[in-house]
Amino acid sequence: MNAERSSTLSAAGLVGPATLYVGIGLLVPLAILLRYSLNQFVPGKFMVDALTVENYVKFFTDGYYIAVLLRTVRIALITTIICLLMGFPLAYVLARTRTRYKTLLIMLVVLPLFIGNAVRAAGWMVAFGNKGVLNASLMGLGVVSEPLEIMFTEGAVIIGITAVNLPFMVLTLQSVIEGIDRSVEEAAFNLGATPLRMAYRVLFPLAMPGVLAGTILTFILAMNAYATPVLLGGPRFQMMGPLVYGQFVQQNNWPFGGAISFILMIATLVLTLAANMLVQRRYREAAV
Repeated sequence: MNAERSSTLSAAGLVGPATLYVGIGLLVPLAILLRYSLNQFVPGKFMVDALTVENYVKFFTDGYYIAVLLRTVRIALITTIICLLMGFPLAYVLARTRTRYKTLLIMLVVLPLFIGNAVRAAGWMVAFGNKGVLNASLMGLGVVSEPLEIMFTEGAVIIGITAVNLPFMVLTLQSVIEGIDRSVEEAAFNLGATPLRMAYRVLFPLAMPGVLAGTILTFILAMNAYATPVLLGGPRFQMMGPLVYGQFVQQNNWPFGGAISFILMIATLVLTLAANMLVQRRYREAAV
């Protein structure tokens, strides 16, 4: 009993500093931001102390802000699905390869993370411009007669966010697939399953913890993206991240910026929890 109590106290002592750091560094600023979101914005007076929900009412009664929220959710869902479809095969290859170049392959996946999002978005701008690499190549091959309008479109933003988030999905899935015994795949093949059927009926359900972790991570990152939408979407293309920045820095409207921040955070948490529960419930029923 004493040994068990001593072990519990030791674990609490190890977790305590991190918990305290998170509490001070995350929860306290969020509490302050929540308080700001309940204040009033008066031009010329910056912020007036109050306890009002008018900033939240303003957001949900204005079609422009609702459209920005829906666009953000749509792009986050699309990029998450693309990352899952592209990342799962690559993660499987990395997990199952036994060559001496495995470390090199993993480094190639991690390498983009060494470069900032703004720098990568600038690279996409060079590629997508009217005189960029893509348009110049297509026109040189005679595929198109005039440059394609790729920059400052939703498609360009989706491509940019997908490129940023894909390594997170691959690394998360790869670590989980490595823990799956290869004998279950061989058993499925021996029973006559095709590779696609094996992946859908055997591998994918067993890799569900990694799928959930990867999709949650990429979805949250996409919902809160800032540099990529600003650089690839242009000033007229708004997502929630740039909208929050604009209210704090450009409009100097901290109460409304705080309200938008909390709406973004709550929307992200609610959608993430709902998707998590839905997927787990579906595969629990399938297993039964």
